[in-house]
Parts: sequence; C-alpha cells; structure tokens
Amino acid sequence: MGVALFAKMTLAASIAAGTSFANEIGDAEAGEKVFSQCKGCHQLGAGAKDRIGPHLNGIFGRRAAAHEGFRYSKSMQRAGNDGLTWTAKTLDAYIENPRALVSKTRMSFRGMKDATDRANLLAYLRNFSDNPSNLPEAEPTATATDHDLDPAILALKGDPEYGEYLSNECLTCHQSDGSAVGIPSITQWPEEDFVVAMHAYKRKIRPHPVMQMMAGRLNDDEIAALAAYFKDLE
Repeated sequence: MGVALFAKMTLAASIAAGTSFANEIGDAEAGEKVFSQCKGCHQLGAGAKDRIGPHLNGIFGRRAAAHEGFRYSKSMQRAGNDGLTWTAKTLDAYIENPRALVSKTRMSFRGMKDATDRANLLAYLRNFSDNPSNLPEAEPTATATDHDLDPAILALKGDPEYGEYLSNECLTCHQSDGSAVGIPSITQWPEEDFVVAMHAYKRKIRPHPVMQMMAGRLNDDEIAALAAYFKDLE
C-alpha cells in the first residue's frame, strides 16, 4: 500500500509540474498572432508546405537542416553537421538574432527582440510537434534564456595587430586566403558578426565543441582584436 500510494503521489506531482512548466514557456494563443510575422516564409499545421523557408511542423527536437526536400544554405547545413538541434533554447536564440546562431543564414528576418513574443511564439510552435508535452531535453518546458550581448562588448575597438598575433591558432583550420574547403571562411567577415558568433560559441549556443573550447579561452578584448584583424585580411 505504501509503494502504491507513493507511486500515485509521484505521478500527481509529475503531472502538476508538467502543467506548471508548460505554462512558463508562453501563451500559444498569443503566439499564433506573433506567427503572422513568420507566415511570409513558413507554414504550420495540416497541409503545410515548404515555401521560402521550410514548414515548421515537428521543429522541436529536429536537427538543423534535417528536413528532407528543402534546400538549406551551406551555413545551416554546417550548423546541423556540428550538432545544432532545435530546442527551446536554440530556437529562442535564433529567433532573437538569426545570425548569432547561424552565420550567413538565408533567413532575411532581422530578429524578434521582445522576449515575451518569442516565448509565446515557441508555445504556439510547440503545438505542432509530435509530442508537445514530452519533448527532448524537457523541451519546450525549459525556460529560454536571453542571449543579448552587452552593447559595451560590441562597442569594443579591437587592435588588428594584436589580432594578427592571436590569429595563428585560428589559421590552423581557417584559410588566410579566404578559401572555404570544408571549413567556412572568416576573412573579411564584418566585425560585429565575428564578435556575435564567437560569444555564441562561448555561451555554448553554437554547438561546435572545438570552437566552444577556442572561444572559451578568449576574453572580450581578444575577440575584438581578432574581429578587427580578419575584417581587413586580404
């Protein structure tokens, strides 16, 4: 009797917790209105088809660039190969600032800055996943985080000479002539894009483990210096 009672209590607690977590992600009804910003490129629901962007049914738990039949950009394919999977955390970061997560993405959307709008949109997208109440990594019940960089970091003026000194490690993989054979080029990359990408690796938003390790060793000034050096590298 004791075991049975404990099992019932545990089940009840789990259901209550699941309901509570589900409410934390946002308001799906409000999210449907937010989705109007996405309708020009994406479809959802029965009969959804790929348009400029892929349809978003079953997006939670799906590997980036894994939807068959859609022609993804090389950058999105690389992100998928690196292990990027669409979870509440990564979707929130991508919707907030697409280029922070995937450089040179073809998605022209400039980002959704309002955290409440993003949370509501995720709640709406959740309804079109296979098992919305039991998604990978406790998705989408995991609370999304804010990935805005401090404006002071973006405002740092890097020293290109110092960046050249630091660049040797980068150039063991990336080509100084800008060629991109298997590894994307980082030469003549806009400074802000470089900084945003490196901090995304530091925060482990971007999934490449080697880049996470490399970025984790760098401080803000060193990242700014590298950005300044590679921006003008011929």
